Amino acid sequence: MTFDPNDPFARPMRPRPQLHRRDVLRGGMWLAAGATAVPLLSSCGGDDGGTPAGGSGAYPLARPDEPVTLPIFDDNQPIADGLQPENADVLKVLNYKDYMGPGVMKDFQEEFGAEVQVTPYNNYDEMLNKLNQPGATFDVVFPGPSVLSRMVYAKLLQPFNQTYIPNLKNVWEEYRDPWYDQGSQYTVPYTVYTTGIGYRADRVTDPSEGYKMLWNPEYSGSTGVLDDSGEALSMAMLAWDITDDINTGDPTLINAARDKLMELNDLNVEVNITQWHTIAEGEVTVHQAWSGDMIAGQYYVVKPETPAVLGYWVPEERSQRVIGNDNIAIPKSSPSPVLAHTFINYILDNDVSLKNFGWNGYQPPLTKLGPDFLVEQGYVPDNLMSAVVERDDFAEGIQFYETTIAIQNMWLQAFQEFKSGGS
Repeated sequence: MTFDPNDPFARPMRPRPQLHRRDVLRGGMWLAAGATAVPLLSSCGGDDGGTPAGGSGAYPLARPDEPVTLPIFDDNQPIADGLQPENADVLKVLNYKDYMGPGVMKDFQEEFGAEVQVTPYNNYDEMLNKLNQPGATFDVVFPGPSVLSRMVYAKLLQPFNQTYIPNLKNVWEEYRDPWYDQGSQYTVPYTVYTTGIGYRADRVTDPSEGYKMLWNPEYSGSTGVLDDSGEALSMAMLAWDITDDINTGDPTLINAARDKLMELNDLNVEVNITQWHTIAEGEVTVHQAWSGDMIAGQYYVVKPETPAVLGYWVPEERSQRVIGNDNIAIPKSSPSPVLAHTFINYILDNDVSLKNFGWNGYQPPLTKLGPDFLVEQGYVPDNLMSAVVERDDFAEGIQFYETTIAIQNMWLQAFQEFKSGGS
């Protein structure tokens, strides 16, 4: 297949800049040492930060089996129908660094006249604090389910007028009415991913070990786990059958997972989020990884090797797969809300989303861009098919959701104890 730079469905054939992913996916980053708590934590749900749906707290915490329809407040209504996009020079985006293709942003500027200006953050702590800075204004932000309820109840986000987002029809049905935002009143999905084990297929003798590959002394000194409390501890829970509740608040289970991670210190495990290139370049053999990073890893394999040296393991049983997603939303502070709606609709265009996927490796949940299509078009090599998320994963997989601050603290403390070696 010959690469045509004008064909949005063509596979990119050149290396891309470094990808930076989130430091933490769960919603408790502001509790880390030195972080500044944002006001919305005390104003929504008290010390526990809310309660599960149906509870008696100040706001509900959505669960897959207890979906939530987020409220639309009298003083925070959707924009009116039929408005023209604002004549803005800049669309201000708050997002993870390098999470959107430069070509996609440039194309939007050429079509709509506004430069897409990205203010980066590394985790939700930084995101929330930037939104809460006095006088701060942003047009687009990328929250996950684990912080969504408290952001809505703190009125940091404005509800959509979906008449401006006709491309929402392109999205998987499951994400048009997700459990954390029934009716997609405040969010549309940006990307989906699973968490598994990335590895060098030319070195690993038995990938069926799954998570336990990290505990295999054969790979000592050449392994890594994600620098993420939720992902690392939940992996230990699933690997060693401690529990399949990756949102547990049971300190006994959390500490048991910590103790299993502690064993990795004796095997010289690394804790970072560099797996997107260190596996591809052969610096490590086995690393906990997000699926999007492994798909992107094919562009970093050092010649004469090919992407065939890469492997990605996730459990065969969908019910044991950890799946997550990032969303797009509009802050209430947006000075250009019509243009923000226009941008969101633009991102949900099939051609635009595919071009973006070809740059960052993170899969948009759009019906047209199914697993077979992505492989046939050369975006995903056959040996990384396991890194492609399928629709059934959303319904059957294990997901992180918003928990109370007390539970978040327990997870963070256990993770810090592992990282410090128990000292």
